[in-house]
Amino acid sequence: MKRIDALGAALAAVAARPERPATATLHDSPDARLIVFRLEPGQVVTPHTSTSSVLLVGLEGAGMVSGAAGEESIAAGEVVSYEPNELHGMRAGADRLVLLAVITPRPGTR
Repeated sequence: MKRIDALGAALAAVAARPERPATATLHDSPDARLIVFRLEPGQVVTPHTSTSSVLLVGLEGAGMVSGAAGEESIAAGEVVSYEPNELHGMRAGADRLVLLAVITPRPGTR
């Protein structure tokens, strides 16, 4: 068994550049990759696609998630799912947004 403090890891993550969201990989196996994102106000992860299924779980704050049909809000406790090759992105609004991304299977293993 492996116990992971997702919110703690997100809060401790260091961004590669100050204008970019901070991320931390929590788990990485052929079956699934778990990554936390900490987006400070105004930060964006531009829409992109993945060959895997992607679940975004709101851990803290509120913001927006995007898909082919546009943007929708996401808040702590909510989950948004994307099919393989479906466009997805996220952005923080006026407050910090912390999300857990569950990517299955790990990209590149199909």
